[in-house]
Amino acid sequence: MSNAAMAKRLFEAQRNRTAIDPLTNETSDLDLDRAYEIQDLLVARLVEDGATVVGAKLGLVSRAKQEAMGVPSPLYAWLTHAMQLPLDEPLRLSEYLHPRAEPEIAFLLAEDLAGPGVNAHDVLDATAGVCAAIEVIDSRYTEFKFTLPDVVADNASSAAYVLSPRVEAADFDLALEGCLFEADGKVFGTAAGAAVMGHPAEAIAWLANELGERDRVLQGGWTILSGGLTAPAPLRAGGSVTATFARLGSLTLRVIE
Repeated sequence: MSNAAMAKRLFEAQRNRTAIDPLTNETSDLDLDRAYEIQDLLVARLVEDGATVVGAKLGLVSRAKQEAMGVPSPLYAWLTHAMQLPLDEPLRLSEYLHPRAEPEIAFLLAEDLAGPGVNAHDVLDATAGVCAAIEVIDSRYTEFKFTLPDVVADNASSAAYVLSPRVEAADFDLALEGCLFEADGKVFGTAAGAAVMGHPAEAIAWLANELGERDRVLQGGWTILSGGLTAPAPLRAGGSVTATFARLGSLTLRVIE
């Protein structure tokens, strides 16, 4: 199957909210390089359909997750304007296949970041503010089962996100920023910012440098999700998830049918 055909399958699965079998079931030579090519074609289709790219996101940002997946580095994907949910508005479960949510720290860029050579200090200097974030992931694959190339091709299961009001990144150490994540009123997980590559800004620096090798730039004005701090929690109608940060504040996402 061609890259264009696989991108079309993923686009239609997302648009029609119909799960499909993993691409690797039919394509044995789907490696990460080819998966990113399919991801690009998928995002291009979203743009043709009216979406605007407004940022990027990282996944597999912890060493434990990388070792579990047998990869040496994170993965990345793209955010569109249609993915951002208004603060305090509920998520409609009927608009997704099998959504899950995880807490993150989001960076709002004031300036472009172009690799190579970007470091965490450069990221903080280029950052207008940081926010508490809840990202909703929603694989287009049946039963949320896939290989690493499958998920990369599927734009890393990107589906939705919501942000708290921003604060100044220079006001405190993001590596020490603690987070309590609750699902339906019960503790689901806890973490600190250091769970993301030792410091969330290191993840953004990695992304800027990785994209620099592909002649791409993280643009000023974009939102960058630095990666999940805990495992993702399944969402159910009538439920909610809450991310409570030490300095970034608290953010709740309610779920309705």
